[in-house]
Amino acid sequence: MEYVQERIATLHDFGDARPEAPTDRAAVVVPMTEREYGAWATERTLAELEAVDPARVLVPLRASPERAADFREWLSGFDLSLDVVWCSGERVEALLSDRGLDGEAGKGRDVWLALGVAAADHPYVVCHDADVRSYEGADVARLLAPVEWGFPFAKGYYARIESDRLYGRLFRLLYAPLVRALRERHDAPVLAYLDAFRYALAGEFAATADLVRNLRLERRFGLEVGTLGDAFEVAGFDGTAQVDLGRYAHDHRAVTGPAGLADMSEDVAAALLRVVEDRGVVPDYDALPAAYREAATALVDGYEADARFNGLAFDASDERAQVDRYAEAVRPPGDDDRLPAWASIDLDPLEVLAAARADLDAAP
Repeated sequence: MEYVQERIATLHDFGDARPEAPTDRAAVVVPMTEREYGAWATERTLAELEAVDPARVLVPLRASPERAADFREWLSGFDLSLDVVWCSGERVEALLSDRGLDGEAGKGRDVWLALGVAAADHPYVVCHDADVRSYEGADVARLLAPVEWGFPFAKGYYARIESDRLYGRLFRLLYAPLVRALRERHDAPVLAYLDAFRYALAGEFAATADLVRNLRLERRFGLEVGTLGDAFEVAGFDGTAQVDLGRYAHDHRAVTGPAGLADMSEDVAAALLRVVEDRGVVPDYDALPAAYREAATALVDGYEADARFNGLAFDASDERAQVDRYAEAVRPPGDDDRLPAWASIDLDPLEVLAAARADLDAAP
């Protein structure tokens, strides 16, 4: 068991940490898509939240009209103060279009919509995924406690070890070596901040409503990294904590195919590079892919030794093949289509909630 601190406050679970926290004043955001409907992991998550009884649960939902009403009926069976924010409904889409906020839909846009609603009426907000098969409701309090203690932003971290294998591949094989390659060439506080997170791609975080209202979110799978960029500005090193959530069992994605890790790597790399460019880092994009590969290869060697030490299965050639694939994403981030901070726009999030409710009422 270790107890090492990083540049940000690192809160370890030395046994069964269950700090007191203001769950009765917090809104919990749990994004879902059609694949979560009726899933065992989602059922477990919601059952655990029933025991926590937070002030509110918001489910930003991306689903077809045919499935949306079924979702609302299913979710209404849980003993929770719960609202479904149907993100792909006609009225919600029109509302965003009227404000010039239409554009590509994705997980980031879904979460952005629900975070605005959550921060409108609650001083604390927690966000986490619905596909965690090992989820514990106590994680809500673990994430919230440091926020109440004066850290405006708290990020979860956990081990991704399942079926005697190391997972967390995008973090291990893309994010971590890319940050390492950049730090070797640039002395910038933002890079030290990004490097301090033990699992930067975790979807689990808690924050004050004020910080949430100042987040610009990437529209797709880069939202976790993009969130760190604005947390750096608002909370900084001294206002950030990371919280040990133990070991998580998640659903896994293939490397290739729609919404596979290769596609996600493009969003993650673009978000990371956009964050550092915003803070004055000017990467040499001609040299950066090779520097990334060198850093990633060294990490693969370390993971191989760690897996062998623990008797885990490990396919080094497959991991290096993934590095080659992810290296294609190490390039200039392109156009910035991030959603703006709620604090900077003329849109009442409660209008979004009302539109989502009306859309659900009209769903077939």
